[in-house]
Amino acid sequence: MKLLIADFVVPCNASFEIIEKGAVAFDETIIDVGHSEDLKQKYPHAELIETPPNSVILPGLINSHVHLEFSANQSMLRYGDFIPWLRSVIKHREELSALATTELITCKLHEMLYSGTTTLGAISSFGADLEACAQAPQRVVYFNEVLGSVPSTVDAMYGDFRGRLEASKEFTCKRFIPAISVHSPYSTHPILAKKALQIAREEQCVVSTHFMESPAERAWIDEGTGDFETFFSAFNPHAKPMCSSVEFLELFSQNTTLFTHAVHATQHELEMIAEQKATLTHCPVSNRLLGVGKLGLEAVQKENINLTLGTDGLSSNISLSLWDEMRSALMMHAECELSSLAKTLLQSVTCNAAKALQLPCGVLEKKRYSDLIVATLPQACEKEDVALQLILHTHQTRLTFIDGEQPC
Repeated sequence: MKLLIADFVVPCNASFEIIEKGAVAFDETIIDVGHSEDLKQKYPHAELIETPPNSVILPGLINSHVHLEFSANQSMLRYGDFIPWLRSVIKHREELSALATTELITCKLHEMLYSGTTTLGAISSFGADLEACAQAPQRVVYFNEVLGSVPSTVDAMYGDFRGRLEASKEFTCKRFIPAISVHSPYSTHPILAKKALQIAREEQCVVSTHFMESPAERAWIDEGTGDFETFFSAFNPHAKPMCSSVEFLELFSQNTTLFTHAVHATQHELEMIAEQKATLTHCPVSNRLLGVGKLGLEAVQKENINLTLGTDGLSSNISLSLWDEMRSALMMHAECELSSLAKTLLQSVTCNAAKALQLPCGVLEKKRYSDLIVATLPQACEKEDVALQLILHTHQTRLTFIDGEQPC
């Protein structure tokens, strides 16, 4: 048993408790959380781990939505508007895929680990990241993605999806959990979506999907017009929306789902997501770079929707660090009170994300996995400011534990 001691312990529970002069006792799972002097007396034979002044113990961070297959991108893709970005992805896809080797993706995973990400939801379109994710030191929920909008190719696309899903299942273990992703309402035929979601229900997989990310998606799904009309006409002059937004949401009514983006979701659609007890994953940097607008956080919170945070991928971000993402969110959502927003953001990458991915981590409490990190602030701060100062100043962790052990 280890006993980790710090100036502050932030369990990241629903009440956002903060323990001054705190400690966590753990082995593979968390045994106890409390004040350091109390736990020293209670566990006198534990291996004592002291931390530097101004250190904070908190759960390992959870990136609930990240695309690793485009990790080679730096300046190749276009930003500012969704459709030009999408065209640049298609133009450079083969080149970027060739550059995104297992070695490169492994390097990105380790960079995420050094910044405190101990769990991730990896959205995999092609399976090119499977080897790196299966060997990652982190806990990985591996979302095999299904997409394809042309009816004549449904069988082939479904066969490809099933092949990738079965390949990922060979690596199933405590730290690698296969899951399913339905790309979006504009790119996935309802027949494909229904088949994939049926498998998810049978195998009790969590599901991820993109939903209402851009004005172009809104116009296309609602009216069959806008930038997507021009985009799809290049492939199929008779293309039309495959379902309404409500019909798409109804497909997920019996699944545990993470809806990503929802920047242009209507009030009714948010109510449907809330009724499903689903999760909404916010990717603020991606939203800004692709020019899609800003998520209405207050509307999401009003519906009491479980909120998580993701970095998306390096095709629409410059960093996979959740600290960078939280800092961006702090600045983007200027309408929100700063201290309260900081707490919300920390919960979005800990307890909320663990709930979304159905994992027993994300909160420092008894019997949860011992996935925890130590961050050290540059100076002392008031207890009430710990959440905000952590986000403002943390770039890398001082200590990281997964299942109670420090990863190599």
